[in-house]
Amino acid sequence: MKHISPNLVAADIPARPPTRRALAKQQTREKVLAAARRLFSEEGYEGATIRDIAAAAGMSTGAVFANFSDKSDLFREIMADDMESLRGAMRDAATRGRTLEDAVLKVFMAGYTFYKSRLQLARAAFSVSWDKDGGPTLRGLPSSVAFHEIFAEQMDAAVERGELGEEAEVKLRAQMLFDTYLSNFPQAIFEGWSLDALQSRSRDQIRIILAGARRS
Repeated sequence: MKHISPNLVAADIPARPPTRRALAKQQTREKVLAAARRLFSEEGYEGATIRDIAAAAGMSTGAVFANFSDKSDLFREIMADDMESLRGAMRDAATRGRTLEDAVLKVFMAGYTFYKSRLQLARAAFSVSWDKDGGPTLRGLPSSVAFHEIFAEQMDAAVERGELGEEAEVKLRAQMLFDTYLSNFPQAIFEGWSLDALQSRSRDQIRIILAGARRS
């Protein structure tokens, strides 16, 4: 008897359209997320309650809890969506860099520019902090971890084209770049630094971190 792969059988089965119940559930999630994003932006993380979010979405608190386990779950999903969009913007910015330093600087500025247009939500995120007990843990999200990989990829490419030496300590320096990128956010979102000021500071930081890694 000829063996038929389950994958081939599955491929022959037409995809079923989503049920009305599934569509309704997705619409509810989208309404809740939209309301939560607006209230987190206006009231901050602590100020926005599940009751307020439910009211803004035009539904009961039970409907919110049917889709999200708690407020931190809601906030984490909003920030994960934003970080996924930001990752794409950072990768695109990196491709326009003429040198490693230029590419890394463009990655930094893509991040600061992204959050400058979402200032209230960014303030809510960083006021919670990345590792606050009981709050959303954002630093360990896959989309956040991927930012570190962007810096490592740029350094690996620089090694391959001979811009950096083979002993560039890519992993360590990529982590330092990522940590430095994060360290500038208080100035970016709380202290009102302009993008020009952030760019000047970032350029100096990047130059120092990469010093000694260049091919002599």
